[in-house]
Amino acid sequence: MTFDLVTSYRPSGDQPSAIDTLVKRIQAGEKHNVLLGVTGSGKTFTMANVIAQLNRPALILAHNKTLAAQLCSEFKQFFPNNAVEYFVSYYDYYQPEAYVSSRDIYIEKEAQINDEIERLRHSATRSLLSRTDVIVVASVSCIYGLGTPEAYMKGVLSVSVGQSIGRQALLKALVGIYFERNDVDLQRGRFRVKGNIIDVFPSWDETAIRIELFGDDVDKIATLHPVSGEKLSELTTIDIFPASHYVVDGSIDVALDAIEAEMHERHDFFRKRGMLVEAQRIKQRTQYDMEMMREMGYCKGIENYARHLAGAQPGEPPGVLLDFFPNDFITIIDESHVTVPQIGGMFNGDQARKKNLVDFGFRLPSAMDNRPLRFPEFNDRVYSVIYTSATPGSYELERVAIPNPKGDAFTDRYAVAEQVIRPTGLVDPMIHMHPSDNQMPHLLDQISQRIKKEERVLVTTVTKQLSEDLANYLSSHGIKVMYLHSDIVALERVDILRDLRLGTYDVLVGVNLLREGLDLPEVSLVAILDADKEGFLRNERSLIQTMGRAARHPDGTVILYADKVTPSIQKAVDETNRRRDKQLAYNKAHGVTPTPIVKAVRDIRDEKRALMAAVAPMANASDPSEQQARIAQLTRDMNAAADALNFELAAVLRDQLRSLTESE
Repeated sequence: MTFDLVTSYRPSGDQPSAIDTLVKRIQAGEKHNVLLGVTGSGKTFTMANVIAQLNRPALILAHNKTLAAQLCSEFKQFFPNNAVEYFVSYYDYYQPEAYVSSRDIYIEKEAQINDEIERLRHSATRSLLSRTDVIVVASVSCIYGLGTPEAYMKGVLSVSVGQSIGRQALLKALVGIYFERNDVDLQRGRFRVKGNIIDVFPSWDETAIRIELFGDDVDKIATLHPVSGEKLSELTTIDIFPASHYVVDGSIDVALDAIEAEMHERHDFFRKRGMLVEAQRIKQRTQYDMEMMREMGYCKGIENYARHLAGAQPGEPPGVLLDFFPNDFITIIDESHVTVPQIGGMFNGDQARKKNLVDFGFRLPSAMDNRPLRFPEFNDRVYSVIYTSATPGSYELERVAIPNPKGDAFTDRYAVAEQVIRPTGLVDPMIHMHPSDNQMPHLLDQISQRIKKEERVLVTTVTKQLSEDLANYLSSHGIKVMYLHSDIVALERVDILRDLRLGTYDVLVGVNLLREGLDLPEVSLVAILDADKEGFLRNERSLIQTMGRAARHPDGTVILYADKVTPSIQKAVDETNRRRDKQLAYNKAHGVTPTPIVKAVRDIRDEKRALMAAVAPMANASDPSEQQARIAQLTRDMNAAADALNFELAAVLRDQLRSLTESE
């Protein structure tokens, strides 16, 4: 099947050249490619065109669930006739197993699984194994152990009308691929039996399957509503995929023998070193898990035995989502300057936590192989990669560096597809520098000018304390101001940003939270204090991202308060001016007048604002029973928001719930 891009838009600005460059590079066999696209230039539309022209399956990596959900929604609109899937961690809440040796505290794994996200994960793998027109939008969950596609496919149960299979054989086959029999409550991953009628609720679908037998033959197959039982359609054949991604390849007895052998080896290891507590612990815990697997086919923490269950060798990387893709798939890493380091950091964090569990006898050494991929292993599994970012990182740029460049210009040094022209005609902001002497009177004057025009101002500092002190100083001079930093909970952050746009505040002072991800078209001035203090908050990439917050206003301006021009300042200013010059030249050549962005003041709380107003005073409830009832209701609302993939709202409710429970 082909990818069918459905849109009324046509590539404009420098989108056509970016699309052409990326398509030609990938067709020529270039593995690493960079799309340098400024905010508001339509990078998602460019990616959709590249996928459509190359006609290959695609994996799109985002660095958090919220961004992944937004991208998935956009791609579903672009490709309504193709399979656009969503693959992120299915935990609403996850406390990993850990041991704090300094305090002798063992923390047991706690998790709450979101059934809807689990369905979407199964839908993604099923689509990858059954069709070629698939786009999967994923988080870094795609590099964690999932099982191998070969074992997963071996577990597929094919049922056709007229097939001779027998009732008992069919039930045994369903149990063998991890479906659970429950004749009362039919949920995903379960089946129920009523005489010769077997209802199966697949793990990937929203409808159930009814299989009717006549003797040993399959008489009818139909889809039905899982609640009402209404028949929806008749089928002639159905492939039932396993209810779990962790499929044992071969007999479980072989895996249990391997686990037992490793247990005895580890038990002897501890005894020889006089570590009797650890020896007893590893033997007792492992024997209990083995008994559970032998009797029930499952145990808590079964993923720690994944290496033995899969029959893999020590140190061998686990099967992951990437293994389900065909060899010609495209990988698009969105916001690569954040996502690439995130991919690289997952392995080390996982191993540091598990090392303590292994060293103190809570887990066998083979548990270390239930892990995310190392970065080189991830790199080996991807074939054509597009890194998209307004500020690509060093890793990405090194992969597209031009040997023996002819000049010092950015495009002379790096073979990137550049996309800096915005459809609105808006250009990057003007940049001015001002010495730190008398910076406060100068800043007050600049703020006053913007307030007269009913515009907004962002001011960034290098510390939380300084942001609060500056906010107090500006407030003492009659400025409507608020500060924003990481100590502000999610609920208040949403309100503060909304109030800034509405004019409740004219100035927002912050630290790193003002660097990325803010869509504030009313902001015409960004003031950066201590711009010459080299470091994470004032490096080239951070400065470009921070200055970009003023790029959504026709009169966008940036003021750098600094006493010297640091290398980071020089590079950031040069790059911003280069983009601005290109944007102005395009606008002049094509007669484009920058158009201000008119965007309704909306946020994730609009639909739930009444709820938020109701839960705000809960901490002050005097009646304990009323407090408990409100906490229970808030917990239900939080879970409902997570089920609906509204993770920002869920985070808001989580913060409010936390404040309530801590006040008890």
